[in-house]
Amino acid sequence: MVLLAFINACDDGNLTQEDISFDQVNTQRCTNTSSNNTLLYKLKDQEALIMEIPNTSIVTELTAANDTIELDISATSNRVVYRFYNGAVATDNICETIAPATPIITEQWTATSGIIQIVTTDSKSTNETTGATRIDGYNHNIVLKNVTFEKPNGTQVYETFSFGNYTTSITSLKLNFDQTLEKCTSSNDVYNNNASEALILTIDPNLILNEATPLNTPRTGLIGTSSNILTYKLFTGGVLTGDYFCQSITPTTPTVSEQWNGVAGVSNVSGIIEVTTTTNVPGSYKHTIVLKKVSLQKGIVSFSLGNSYTLGDVYTTSN
Repeated sequence: MVLLAFINACDDGNLTQEDISFDQVNTQRCTNTSSNNTLLYKLKDQEALIMEIPNTSIVTELTAANDTIELDISATSNRVVYRFYNGAVATDNICETIAPATPIITEQWTATSGIIQIVTTDSKSTNETTGATRIDGYNHNIVLKNVTFEKPNGTQVYETFSFGNYTTSITSLKLNFDQTLEKCTSSNDVYNNNASEALILTIDPNLILNEATPLNTPRTGLIGTSSNILTYKLFTGGVLTGDYFCQSITPTTPTVSEQWNGVAGVSNVSGIIEVTTTTNVPGSYKHTIVLKKVSLQKGIVSFSLGNSYTLGDVYTTSN
């Protein structure tokens, strides 16, 4: 991290370092700050670079590519300070309510004006075998624009000041299901769930006919927005059971904490549903549903279920 476009400096000649440089230093976050603010910091030997911003600035809901959060810097809110100590500085010196008596702050530069810009992007991992991707977390790139630091003897102004990156991890999207699906009798919903998550497909009934499909010739459809609607939901505040589904009025508990929606498919390219129907007992049918190159999306963030994802088996009987 380098301070670029150094415009002006007034200095008393006693500082051993004019520029703030934390190139190889990771951004850390205090875990014991108030519920309303986030305290980010970087430590290097006897120096600390500290930023206090609202919790809402660290987002994981992205609605537009390169969407930028901008915060006005002042001495009392959206604060940025650069400190010198008379000894090695540690996390306790920054985050503890009652900071250790040593080392002592020997000098502080306080940002009095400027803008904090934060651009958040998602971070993904890819399974090279299956083609599936998962969201690991989010990267928050933080840059200060036209920032003025008040020093003990004068000011120092920077046109562009790269604070650096801060990474947040997220709860893993497990999709930890068996392959036995349930089907609502009152609707075309088929679903699979565990105690905290569910995959729900509102399927075209023409895909699960009580007729065996020819060998290697499954029925096919596309993920859509009015038919073959795929939804992935995560829940909190209770244990998710089968009683949640197929209700005329959706229960209020457990609470949906996240919802990812299937991306509309493109014929022969993506978002493909394949259903293979077999029968071993007269009047009884097993429908195996496979999703090919299907993605799920929340805001502008998406992940892929992979080249071929077996949603599971649903059983029906003929009258």
